Amino acid sequence: MSLWSLVSHMPPEQFSGLFGEFPCDLRSLLADWLENQPWEFITGADSFCSSAAGALLSAMVEKLRSLASSNEQQCQVLQHISNLENTYRRNPLRLVAVVKGILEGERAALLKRDRHLPLSFHRRQEELKFGLDLQRLQHRVGEIQALQEGWKQAGDGTRACRQPKPQESPLKADGKLQGNDLPALVMEAVKELEGAKLQVLKRLHIWKRQQQLAGNGAVFEENLAPLQKRCENLVDIYFQLQQQVVAVGGELGSDLLSRLLERLNTVLSALVESSFLVEKQPPQVLKTQTKFQASVRFLLGPRLLQASAKPYVVKADMVTEKQARELALGGYGTPLSESTGEIVHNTVALEINSTSATSCATFKNMLLKKIKRCERKGSESVTEEKCAVLFSTDVTLGPGNLPFHLQALSLPIVVIVHGNQDNNAKATVLWDNAFSELERIPFVVAERVPWEKMCETLNLRFMAEVQTSKGLLPEHYFFLAQKIFNNSSASPEDFHNRSVSWAQFNKEILPGRGFTFWQWFDGVLDLTKRCLKSYWSDRLIIGFISKQYVSKLLGPKPDGTFLLRFSDSEIGGITIAHVIRGQDGSIQVENIQPFSAKDLHIRSLGDRIRDLSQLRNLYPDKPKDQAFGSHYNKEQMGKDGRGYVSTAIKMTVESERDQKLPPKESVPPPAPANMYSLPGPPPEQPMDHLCQVLAPDMRPPAFPAQRVLPQFHAPEEASMSMGIPSASPFHSPPTLLPAPVSSATTPLPLGPNVAFGCQPLSP
Repeated sequence: MSLWSLVSHMPPEQFSGLFGEFPCDLRSLLADWLENQPWEFITGADSFCSSAAGALLSAMVEKLRSLASSNEQQCQVLQHISNLENTYRRNPLRLVAVVKGILEGERAALLKRDRHLPLSFHRRQEELKFGLDLQRLQHRVGEIQALQEGWKQAGDGTRACRQPKPQESPLKADGKLQGNDLPALVMEAVKELEGAKLQVLKRLHIWKRQQQLAGNGAVFEENLAPLQKRCENLVDIYFQLQQQVVAVGGELGSDLLSRLLERLNTVLSALVESSFLVEKQPPQVLKTQTKFQASVRFLLGPRLLQASAKPYVVKADMVTEKQARELALGGYGTPLSESTGEIVHNTVALEINSTSATSCATFKNMLLKKIKRCERKGSESVTEEKCAVLFSTDVTLGPGNLPFHLQALSLPIVVIVHGNQDNNAKATVLWDNAFSELERIPFVVAERVPWEKMCETLNLRFMAEVQTSKGLLPEHYFFLAQKIFNNSSASPEDFHNRSVSWAQFNKEILPGRGFTFWQWFDGVLDLTKRCLKSYWSDRLIIGFISKQYVSKLLGPKPDGTFLLRFSDSEIGGITIAHVIRGQDGSIQVENIQPFSAKDLHIRSLGDRIRDLSQLRNLYPDKPKDQAFGSHYNKEQMGKDGRGYVSTAIKMTVESERDQKLPPKESVPPPAPANMYSLPGPPPEQPMDHLCQVLAPDMRPPAFPAQRVLPQFHAPEEASMSMGIPSASPFHSPPTLLPAPVSSATTPLPLGPNVAFGCQPLSP
């Protein structure tokens, strides 16, 4: 998003006085183009800055000419071109100052309104600065070369030079070279090269950090081509500058020459070692005896790798956190002494693809056969132990065949041996990915973090795992804060400055529960991903809300109003809370037994809501068929292809309003033996005796086809029954419970004359 696209919608009075000799309509014409030029990084008045300013003026004129050919206001655009030429051609640095002032004023207005600038703006600024720094370096190399050639033409008589004083500049006030200040010019060029190197290394660190955040679901620009181009351009300038330094070594003196060459070699080593990185990370939760993949990339490989009779081989080894720390402190230059685990298929050739101009080693069939556990700290569990995969190779680079030992460390990995360790291992990885610093000692991470950062992490994880654009809301964060801090009386503002610890996140059991906060939250993630994605994306699920707050929301609502919330007491469950009027006319809020993923695979949430006639309106007042109609499954009607009448599973719920329950204080008396079954003879009497006492012409009464025996249910207990679907897909299923036995049409005699339909035995 461009700066102008945001600023142009702001009130014009906020920019009064900003557009003077550079009109506002000209700013609008050049909108994005103007922002994609390095105006603010052209500082000073030397020959390079003057040259860069002149190039920007020429580019602006060409841009306007291209716009004039396709613009209705051609005359006005041509007038702008004429004014620019007349005003700034003799002093293009003035144009730089004017445009810089306009852009700074626009940014200040935007910061005052939004308190931040778009992330894309900062990235563009960094790219513009690096591009201009490369141009400046190229200009410096050209100046050194021109000065050297001038000396060659002038002869030995002009070669005598003096050593510059530290405060002296190699440039005159007009930006031209002083002929006797070659050493200072070379040192300035080396310093600028080191600055450009730091920019490249920082950008590589940012790429690695973004790759780590992508493990939690953050958006990640994986394309390494722009970074590879940066490294290659800087290495090209390095070789040019090194060649110039060696060529003028006689004028520099042996001591200064050796120091400059050492600094240059340090730049090359840093670029080479940092450009060997893990492009595709191995899984961060890794189970033994399971195949996995990974790949490494050498950004400078296509430019620097020398042809070799034997291909360069990259090796993968497991290292502990302690080993990773030792390697990092040693600069990743020391070969690994011992692997902490056995990886099968852990060597791959480093190949160069001339078509894509890449140098990669892809591991397709690695398998961790076994792992050697190290000593854990304090109460640390197996799933808190972090290790990593170390990728290493030995290469020969450049025209001088310089040997390099390259190493790249993967992101932290938690090794598990059983599936039930997966949940806690994911917690360790999530915490490390979210809260580690940009450049850290492996794998140090904070024990406590601000609650606001935790909210960002949970939201990021939720959206990525469920694959939805609808994230968590402030009221969701409030409920989660109450849960993790075990404080239901605090207000949302009370949690703003709180910090949460790793122990609260996934070590301490929640009060009154048998699981940690993360275990509960991960269960919600899994349930929503598997069964509730569309409902959540349609904002039909409030989800993260307590029972107490549900009662507050639903209390004043009419009978049949309901909402959906995640179970607070079970892992991976969702329940329906609804308003019901009791037998005494009072309003009650009841919660149906939670549904698990297994339940929802048997019958979907939408179909269950359709089944329950007591549910009428989704909170606050949306008719349920209007809210969930698109989520109802079409039920098959009539007969199937084999001629059978179709059946369907229906859900029913019985509440206190539907049936009377026995008092809690009294225990119901034992039922008579003949209460729910037909009386029969004592088991010790033989069958021939039974038939002798029965009338031969008596027959048993006919029972209804779907007669079931009444039984007591707990309040709000959901049950499933099977019936034949009705003609309308939205029709509530008929109640299948029969009338009590005592009200049957044909009374059942309880005496000895009950007929079983058997014939008397022959004497």
